[in-house]
Amino acid sequence: MTKQEFLQQLEAGLSGLPKGDIDEQLRFYSEMIDDRMEDGLTEEESVRQIGDPREIAQSIISETPISRLVKEKVKNRAPLGTLAIVLLVLGFPLWFPLVITVFSVLFGIFIALWATNFAVAVSAPALLGGSVMMFVRGNIAQGFLAIGAAMVAAGLAILMFFAFKALTKAVAIIIRRIIIGKDN
Repeated sequence: MTKQEFLQQLEAGLSGLPKGDIDEQLRFYSEMIDDRMEDGLTEEESVRQIGDPREIAQSIISETPISRLVKEKVKNRAPLGTLAIVLLVLGFPLWFPLVITVFSVLFGIFIALWATNFAVAVSAPALLGGSVMMFVRGNIAQGFLAIGAAMVAAGLAILMFFAFKALTKAVAIIIRRIIIGKDN
């Protein structure tokens, strides 16, 4: 891939960002390619070392605050026609509660997931403390059982943390795509 093709794909991937941000990123990656070419690499090698422009664009967009994306989306939106405004106003009693319900359900699911993870994580030290008490009282078998349960809880909490983190990130990316109106 040539430098020009790379920059065109990067620009297409950043289409939801403000024009100034896109220009800044294009200058940055153009200079990066030029620097690598000055170090003796060919144009294609320089571009290949930098990576896939679509992945780079997705990374840049995911690091951009949602407020900036929304402002850009609203700024570039065509004004609503009279019919659209009338339908929005008349449909408000229908669509507004639905939007609130969807966001409330999603928020509730994430709170429940993270609360479950927290509860499992907290149970591990509690089980370890309980095992000490069981050893002190002479319940050796129950003490070892509590230690095993503590290890299982700790491992499960770690696995749940990474799974919920990935899920949260995926949902955030989907919401960003909905807000900026990109399908890729």
